[in-house]
Amino acid sequence: MALKIRLKRTGRRSQPSYRIVVIEESRPRDSRVVADLGWYDVLHGEYELDTAEALLWLERGAQPTDTARHLLSKKGVLAEFHKSKVAKT
Repeated sequence: MALKIRLKRTGRRSQPSYRIVVIEESRPRDSRVVADLGWYDVLHGEYELDTAEALLWLERGAQPTDTARHLLSKKGVLAEFHKSKVAKT
């Protein structure tokens, strides 16, 4: 069961917004999710992310998509993940 951290589209036509979720890699974009990490509003450039839970899922092996990786990086989650990974070795 390969897990991905990716975006799930919500919102109306021409007004996109997304949920940042953990989902099985083989599932379609809008199917059932494993965990909900936050939201991202494209039009206003705002987003909210549960950093502790995102870090937990990264440690469990979830791989972020390119856009999710960018959002995680802006919040500092990836830097914290790499620090904890280096500290363990």
